[in-house]
Amino acid sequence: MKGYFGIGIEGASKAVNVGSLFRTAHAFGASFVFTVRAQYNRRDGGASDTSDTPRSVPTYHFADLQAFRLPLGCRLVGVEITDDAIELPSFRHPRQAAYILGSEREGLSAEMQSHCDYVVKIPTRFSINLGVAGALILYDRLISLGRHAPRAVGEGAPTEAAPLPVFGDPIYRRKRLRRQKSVEKQ
Repeated sequence: MKGYFGIGIEGASKAVNVGSLFRTAHAFGASFVFTVRAQYNRRDGGASDTSDTPRSVPTYHFADLQAFRLPLGCRLVGVEITDDAIELPSFRHPRQAAYILGSEREGLSAEMQSHCDYVVKIPTRFSINLGVAGALILYDRLISLGRHAPRAVGEGAPTEAAPLPVFGDPIYRRKRLRRQKSVEKQ
């Protein structure tokens, strides 16, 4: 899968849920994890983050929204139940993305939502656990951007193999073709 992603939380009321989110991010191959306006006690979060994500994945803690920074070109995707949010099954994930979830009690602040390039919602009847929501977002990203065999039409496993990667012509050949076309135009 091309691109990268990170995932984090704005404000956190339970370190165990943040630990669960970080462990899930680590399992899905996150490039970084982060918190904004959150006090995360790594020892308490370690009860659920048995992979000790901060030792393996860059982990950032931002004191507030003004201090919050993302890599150049990275799209911020908020996860919140709002009327205007895009339903997750219809969302096309950006190649370079950071996903941010709100705390269990407060949700994603209006200020943070205004900084998001997109806001998505998981189509459920009510709010779900932070770690579960993060897992669903990352699984959806994996399914939609990963290279997998198509789903079976009937029950069971797919009958076709995963598609082979497609590569363009080598750069030197493309440059040569461009030069030839420019000479032909003259």
